[in-house]
Amino acid sequence: MAFQVEFVSPEAALYSGEGTQVIARTRGGGEIAFLAGHEPFVGSLQASEVRVTETGGDVQSFAVRSGFVSVTGDSVTVLSDAAVPATEIDVAAAQADLAAAEAALSADADDAFAAEDAKWAELLLRLAQGGDAA
Repeated sequence: MAFQVEFVSPEAALYSGEGTQVIARTRGGGEIAFLAGHEPFVGSLQASEVRVTETGGDVQSFAVRSGFVSVTGDSVTVLSDAAVPATEIDVAAAQADLAAAEAALSADADDAFAAEDAKWAELLLRLAQGGDAA
């Protein structure tokens, strides 16, 4: 049974389609799979991969820096100010961002912002290479 799936950012709708399953990683809750008829749910997302299995069986992968997932019986909506389809990741930019974050961390190992930037860049690079980003 299919349901509506949408990825929305402040700038644009990144994806809209029908899916049979969405897998996301919530803060403090680990990975969770959503199927049609799932109980209503709202969760905070951590930087991770979100996978959408489309009705035809194809799997769409997205890097999500943070945000929220909202689930009703017939739809799943991911709200994030930083989400990128895996097929559109700019590898050179992610490598440059990782180098900058690592430089900032070498100057200040307790720089929480640089640590988050490094995690995000590493996630982008793993997804761009087709690896499991869990």
